[in-house]
Amino acid sequence: MILTPPATPQLLHRTRIKICGLTREDDVDAAARGGADAVGFVLYTKSPRHVTPERAGELARRLPPFVTPVLLFVNASPEHIRLGLEAVPNALVQFHGDETPVDCAAAGRPYIRAARIPAGHAGAGFDLLKYAQDFAASQAVLLDAHVEGYGGGGQSFDWTAFNWSHPLLNASSRLVLSGGLDAANVIDGIHRVRPWAVDVSSGVEVSKGIKDADKIHAFVAAVRAADTLFSRPS
Repeated sequence: MILTPPATPQLLHRTRIKICGLTREDDVDAAARGGADAVGFVLYTKSPRHVTPERAGELARRLPPFVTPVLLFVNASPEHIRLGLEAVPNALVQFHGDETPVDCAAAGRPYIRAARIPAGHAGAGFDLLKYAQDFAASQAVLLDAHVEGYGGGGQSFDWTAFNWSHPLLNASSRLVLSGGLDAANVIDGIHRVRPWAVDVSSGVEVSKGIKDADKIHAFVAAVRAADTLFSRPS
């Protein structure tokens, strides 16, 4: 008798999830329980979600294994970056200002580089391919909408402005979709961009810096639904 081996199940791509702008213990716990792969602490003093390096360290110590802390800096001094990394020694670094590739490399740590993309049709004029090449040493390029000042503004850029089928962008493990995401629109964003990860802050808040556990769970559920709908080899 010839036995037919069972069909190999199709592997789903699991979009990674980062919850950013955490300021409270309850929110760190809710993000970890809800299924976040990473959480972000904003070390930019002009942000309403700002925390000190010491506070970031306190919050990061609550994280379970395999949930990555990320420290967000905006045009920070080497000393401020050093203090942040001393407080959270296992952190990934995210640069969200005007940092050059040399500036980013000077931190001596794996980093994410945010691309501030103009809103609306103007986004098509942003040379994302060149930007990704300029920051080829980064762990990822985070796609966010350009707003006045720095940091995320809870706004989306035009997801149709770029050719996501380009070999350097298609199914890239280096793209993180951010900017104005919430449970209602993240499925569409994943469908259009097919990023490696998504990053949310205001979309899971009740007020700036105050997260909502139900919104976190709804966002994670929407991302997992998108993974099922738009499956591809992992």
